[in-house]
Amino acid sequence: MATLRFHIVPNAKSDKVVGEHDNAIKIKLRAPAVEGKANVALRCFLAEKLKVPERAIILQHGQRSRQKVIRVEGLSEEELRARLATSH
Repeated sequence: MATLRFHIVPNAKSDKVVGEHDNAIKIKLRAPAVEGKANVALRCFLAEKLKVPERAIILQHGQRSRQKVIRVEGLSEEELRARLATSH
């Protein structure tokens, strides 16, 4: 199980991992930050990139913030970072 910080940029032109921002993995998402749409899009994006089921991705903190803490079941932090690094 890995727990990491993410910095989310909503309303982007495409969904992608763009590097790091303030000790967090920075991800741009097309979804707007309205009514939880960006959170849903983030879970779908991470599930696809990490090749894990969506239910394995748990948003622990930051439901209404760009700064999020996410727990991913079934992966170590090293595996998670490696899979995200090869995706962009």
